[in-house]
Amino acid sequence: MSNQTLLDRVRMQLEEHSHRLTPQREAIVNVLIANSEGHLSAEDVFLHTKELYPEIGLATVYRSLELLESLGVVHRLDYGDGQNRYEIRLGTQEEHYHHHLICKKCGNIGEFTDDLLEEIEKRIANETGFAVTDHCLRFFGLCKECQEQSDS
Repeated sequence: MSNQTLLDRVRMQLEEHSHRLTPQREAIVNVLIANSEGHLSAEDVFLHTKELYPEIGLATVYRSLELLESLGVVHRLDYGDGQNRYEIRLGTQEEHYHHHLICKKCGNIGEFTDDLLEEIEKRIANETGFAVTDHCLRFFGLCKECQEQSDS
């Protein structure tokens, strides 16, 4: 999906909820798009956005991230280290989210995109009547590099 297509989708989602894609919000979304392989903290988003939009304040970044999260544009990730991280949601609302592989030694965050939970979701629906619309898994362990360092 192109950056412009993502921006257009974000603009539509904001407008559907009576919000605008302000220059500040657009700069934040562009930072998240440019760093879609990364998992940025709000402070990281602020620092990158400040390069594009020098007048922006940290509070604006936090408020914008909160709004974008509430609209499903971004995901807020909590890895248990006391610092939330954010990433742009590249797929549609109907697509399942990817899973994260978190190294407990170096803190590296990888991704795993295969959806392994379809059968569990069906079972939950059949047994409880609960309709699962999405899920997010976090796997903690040691990345390949840290394992190799431990073996040396």
